[in-house]
Amino acid sequence: MKNVLKSQEEVDRWEEAMFLYDSALKKMKLKAEMMNDEFVHRYRYNPIEHIKARLKTADSIVRKLQQDGYEVTIDNMETKLSDIAGVRIICSFTSDIYQIADVIGRQEDITVLYVKDFIRHPKPNGYKSYHMVVSVPIFLSDSRRNVKVEVQIRSVAMDFWASLEHKIAYKFEGDPPEALLRDLKACADMVDMLDNKMYSLNEAILAISEEKRKHWE
Repeated sequence: MKNVLKSQEEVDRWEEAMFLYDSALKKMKLKAEMMNDEFVHRYRYNPIEHIKARLKTADSIVRKLQQDGYEVTIDNMETKLSDIAGVRIICSFTSDIYQIADVIGRQEDITVLYVKDFIRHPKPNGYKSYHMVVSVPIFLSDSRRNVKVEVQIRSVAMDFWASLEHKIAYKFEGDPPEALLRDLKACADMVDMLDNKMYSLNEAILAISEEKRKHWE
């Protein structure tokens, strides 16, 4: 990125922007961890299996701007891209996904800019995930800056499928054979069945536990 910046002033703006994205990323990741801790403390249940956080590299930012047809500038980076800072929250069940999304949306210091629900409306290839782009306030010594963070919330099974699909797409440079696409879609359907089955099993276990609890009261 620094190779395409034309002045020291632009380099300074780039470094400040990345500092802000990194700060927002840390803040959003900490919020997710605290949510999970609260659920464990209050309900003896952890809806979040694990949390991943990543900051786009300079090369990825340049490539994304060029792919989208934008000039590589700091202004375009900040206004046109929403996924420079990304937090991925992996949940046990689909019901947990919407519960976590609801909690995030009700945070007083978080503004939800927009949502893409690829669970209720999967991509044609079978991709499922719940995406939120949020604005996170970062308080500096002399000002407040609002920074965009993309939050992806998905189940363990969805994350497994998405990870493999990404690796396959990368190997074929985004243009895998048609037969492979059909197999990926079939796998996505199986992942969906697995998610539904595991949710049903969990509900059955909870019901049995509740019956036992009532019996001993």
